[in-house]
Amino acid sequence: NLRCPISVIMGHVDTGKTKLLDKIRKTNVQGGEAGGITQQIGATYFEQKTLISQTTRLNQTENFDITIPGMLVIDTPGHESFTNLRSRGSSLCDVAILVVDLMHGLEQQTIESLNMLRKRGTPFVVALNKVDRCYDWKVCPDAPIREALEQQPEGTISEFRSRSENAKLQLAEQGVNSNIYWEMGDDDWENSDFVPLVPTSAVSGEGVQDVLLLLCQMAQRKIWRQLMWHANLQCTVLEVKQIDGLGMTVDVLVVNGYLRENDRAVFCTLDGPIVAEIRGLLTPPPSREMRIKSEYIHHKEVKGALGVKVIGNGLEKVMAGTPVLTIQENDEEEDIKAEVMSDLTNLKDKLSVDKLGVMVQASTLGALEALLQFLREETNPPIPVSAVGIGAIHKRDVTKISIMNEKGKSEYATILAFDVAISPEARTHAQEMGVRIFTAEIIYHLFDQFTRFMDNLREQRRQEAAAIAVFPSIIKILPQHIFNQKDPIIVGAEVVEGILKVGTPLCVPQLGGLHIGKVTSIESNGKEQETARKGSSVAVRIVNETNPTITYGRQFDSTHCLYSTLSRQSIDALKENFKDKLENEDWRLVVKLKKVYNII
Repeated sequence: NLRCPISVIMGHVDTGKTKLLDKIRKTNVQGGEAGGITQQIGATYFEQKTLISQTTRLNQTENFDITIPGMLVIDTPGHESFTNLRSRGSSLCDVAILVVDLMHGLEQQTIESLNMLRKRGTPFVVALNKVDRCYDWKVCPDAPIREALEQQPEGTISEFRSRSENAKLQLAEQGVNSNIYWEMGDDDWENSDFVPLVPTSAVSGEGVQDVLLLLCQMAQRKIWRQLMWHANLQCTVLEVKQIDGLGMTVDVLVVNGYLRENDRAVFCTLDGPIVAEIRGLLTPPPSREMRIKSEYIHHKEVKGALGVKVIGNGLEKVMAGTPVLTIQENDEEEDIKAEVMSDLTNLKDKLSVDKLGVMVQASTLGALEALLQFLREETNPPIPVSAVGIGAIHKRDVTKISIMNEKGKSEYATILAFDVAISPEARTHAQEMGVRIFTAEIIYHLFDQFTRFMDNLREQRRQEAAAIAVFPSIIKILPQHIFNQKDPIIVGAEVVEGILKVGTPLCVPQLGGLHIGKVTSIESNGKEQETARKGSSVAVRIVNETNPTITYGRQFDSTHCLYSTLSRQSIDALKENFKDKLENEDWRLVVKLKKVYNII
């Protein structure tokens, strides 16, 4: 008594995962996907008869008897920042399809996915996709791949050969033995670490039958023990969604066991476990995906493996990626609650939020988790997050984050909204409160928008602060290079310490802080420059607007060193905006000058 194996499609962005799934499913999700990247976990169930009808042409030569009752394919997102969703996908699955772009070979994410599959010991097939991109490929729609290859001209075959050898080599570098599946001997099949390669085209459908048949073969030959059906409920939440007319629903994947209407189920939320009665179990019609709206079918009970939508009360806060258990007659309710919560306790660390930071709002918990991980780990520097939320953005969210303006961190008065709706009141309120809302349907676009904004802001602040911020410097006048003694004073000078910058006010602390004037230009070898660093000798032009009569040789001379005039405000402005422009020794000079000017 076998259950349906759960299979998952993994691979690098843009290798054609969803297209391949579409081809298997003959529907079109990809068109409706943002940026062509799948971002909601969907599940598709294939009945046994669908599998048989899809592989008939190939089976005339293979003669393989399909005994599994069907197959469930999870369509996992495939971008780097979705590793945590993906390891979710990987942990739920029995067999996998790893999509490799024949034209590009292995890419970073493909290797990540590979390592994840091997770590979990999941058997997988490698689909060498985009075979139709080989030069002069003759399209044979939906044909088994060997039939298609027989139709190809010599040149195409040799290009295909060299590219697939290349892919084999790259896989070997990762420590994976692989071979084109019909060239594998019986020993290779028995030898469990050999991975079959299937050339496919997601566009015209060559080789799709082969992938399906191979998955069935693997399920039946290698992991049939894992597929023995048992009555203990194994069930995981894929996603929580608001559906018109049904309220909050939970998409779950029942791997084993039964779920029945009126069962008391335990779910996991951020605020602790909740017990809810299951009011309804819905499945989409066969061979359609759970994300595309079509009429649902109601069930009294479902048997794994199957993706179902659960209706119940109070499910708003249920979190994706957590287990679901039901309470039977002689179960201890507390034990079950503890078991359901065990995963969250590990997750809790990921969702912790900072005191100052932006607000992140996403459509589902999986997306939120992926987004948070992305902001914390993949971005440099990490973007702090002070509040998180799931679902549409309302006026109260805007009010909540506008506090950042009052805290003097206006750049964090920002909402990063991923794939969620924004109510009109929230938009107008945001404009009044000075809150920015960045929206995107792809995580890394959101990040790009925010970093671009931060860079512009930093630049703008620097320009505003340039007038106040004074760079620390001490310069010594070279007495043999006096070009003009007063109004303007033009002298040759050596920078003893720090950074001399155009606009720096200079004074002589030895003479009670006598103000000499502002540096209006710096020249070195006849070329003007903005700054001069320690050790350089330059010509300096100093203008004193308040006291034009100040004269070199009368009020001061080369025995006096000239210092930058610092104040508390100028030091603060330096710290805020120019931290990266000063070296450690420059900061030490700031400390030294603070003592000279008695700045606390």
